[in-house]
Amino acid sequence: MITTLLQAAPGGSNLMSFLPMVLIIVVFYFFMIRPQMKKQKDHKKYIEELGVNSKVVTTAGIHGRIVEVSESTFLVDVGSGVKIRFDKSAIALDASKAANGEAVKK
Repeated sequence: MITTLLQAAPGGSNLMSFLPMVLIIVVFYFFMIRPQMKKQKDHKKYIEELGVNSKVVTTAGIHGRIVEVSESTFLVDVGSGVKIRFDKSAIALDASKAANGEAVKK
């Protein structure tokens, strides 16, 4: 009789067993996934706003000034008449804002 009572006791709610997993997923969404999506959206908006004569820094650390804008690339003058074509995703930040201390801190 005691063994049958002990076997019946742990049969709690299935919801309570999944609750920790659901909480972990919610925490990951609000602290990791959502901020990353916002950061990507802001960077995309920033890239779309760039135009000719904007000073930029690439992800490789190359500083230059945009000379030409095409659909998916920028032509960047890096000095002494040297021009390099970069994909739009390779632009990290606006150098003029970074020089003035106005760069967005993320």
